[in-house]
Amino acid sequence: MKAFSALLDGLVFTPGRNAKIRLLTEYFRTTPDPDRGYGLAVLADTLSFAHAKPSLIRKLANERVDPELYALSYDYVGDLAETTALIWPERGNGENPPPAPTLSEVVTRLSGASRGDVPELTANWLDGLDASGRYALLKVITGGLRAGVSARLTKVALAGYGSVSVNDIEEVWHGLSPPYVSMFAWLEGRADRPAIGDTPVFRPLMLANPLDEKEFSTLEPGDFLAEWKWDGIRVQLAGRADDGRIFSRGADDITGSFPDVAEHLTFDAVLDGELLVVRDGEVAPFNDLQQRLGRKTVSAAKRGQYPCHVRLYDILLEDSEDLRACPFAERRARLEAWFERHRPERMDVSPLVDFDDWAALSRIRATTRAAGIEGLMLKRKDSPYVAGRPKGPWFKLKRDPLMVDCVLMYAQRGHGKRSSFYSDFTFGCWRANGSLAPELVPVGKAYFGFTDKELADLDRWVRNNTTERFGPVRAVSRGLVLEIAFDSVHPSSRHKSGVAMRFPRVHRIRWDKPVAEADKVEFLEGLIEG
Repeated sequence: MKAFSALLDGLVFTPGRNAKIRLLTEYFRTTPDPDRGYGLAVLADTLSFAHAKPSLIRKLANERVDPELYALSYDYVGDLAETTALIWPERGNGENPPPAPTLSEVVTRLSGASRGDVPELTANWLDGLDASGRYALLKVITGGLRAGVSARLTKVALAGYGSVSVNDIEEVWHGLSPPYVSMFAWLEGRADRPAIGDTPVFRPLMLANPLDEKEFSTLEPGDFLAEWKWDGIRVQLAGRADDGRIFSRGADDITGSFPDVAEHLTFDAVLDGELLVVRDGEVAPFNDLQQRLGRKTVSAAKRGQYPCHVRLYDILLEDSEDLRACPFAERRARLEAWFERHRPERMDVSPLVDFDDWAALSRIRATTRAAGIEGLMLKRKDSPYVAGRPKGPWFKLKRDPLMVDCVLMYAQRGHGKRSSFYSDFTFGCWRANGSLAPELVPVGKAYFGFTDKELADLDRWVRNNTTERFGPVRAVSRGLVLEIAFDSVHPSSRHKSGVAMRFPRVHRIRWDKPVAEADKVEFLEGLIEG
């Protein structure tokens, strides 16, 4: 645990991508197996423990320190692990602390511990560690490192450590599991590249960069093919006769949530597409798909009410032949030919969009919202399928956002770098209230869209206009209007307003606008698609 604790401290206090990569590389070089593999798993967020939850950490801390002091400290610090690590009482003089655990001991014992064993295990480990060690332990348990290191950056560091490409790492990553001993042996030249067996695995997706229509002049229309950008979730279908899998964009295996699609993955191919709810050939709003997302089991009634379908964009492998190096135009032709031969149920091929010039494409883009489509994709005809988000080959042209004027109602402290600022904002719209004055009801929450200066201004306004406090949340006087941009709005039985926004963000702070002129819930209801 000491080596991992030192690594976390270094990552938190070291700015710069290359400097962080050097720290990671040194950790991989100097830390033995299996600790380094478990440290990698924590950084890449591939570990979870069924019975070790943040609520347990709060309970243990409240048993040892004054609960009010703990609550105030947590409100000030803004991070559960940091607060607990700093406030946890040290053993008194004459008391021998338990031995400090290794990282592998923590992972293996937590993985096999019962719910009743976890509190005592955790408390003993915390007693045996210093503040830095406690912080590292709690981050292992609760996740949410916020050390400026993404899963992708850890893989970049691994690639540099083993002198391989990051795509080589991605190719084996999802076929392996912590502590990745075979992968380190391969990277150090002590073994061959690890075999991933016959289980279908995820191949890293290729992503697009946003494009503004003003940038059209830098591109040649004849170099690109266009297709619709559907409003669902991106998935990868890894077909196999007896064990087909559905992977999310983040490489999670979501096969069990969509058995109506999974039962048709009996082909030998890997496909890229969009998961949608489709009824009678019509794509349903994203809100319908949300009724299926995150469910481990899906009833027959749900499957019938929200029938899922995959609209195919690309083909990566066919009969074990890797097509990713082929140009997109060739892969597209292969996809269409493959589909004509197999025609699997609950799938079709996303149609291409014909256009002659950029002006024509702009006119088509303007129709996407009315058609319930998220936007357009532009893909270079000669582009290979490359993992990540390379600059130049693929672009996305999303439809223009919707706008609504809302009243700020509540603010909550952020986390990490924002722990000293009120940066999470709940806002509302007016709703008729019978013979009484209109009432303000929450319609959404946003925590981005503003500059650092605007964040400081909003934080100052919240502190000067607080009316009530609820732990880390403050209610504020009804005096500030925020112009909110969002992608769409849907009915919601979970919200008092009856509506929920998708991707809300602060577009402008309307210091000039009276709150009485903010929009009504009825305005949002009129924007519901379908």
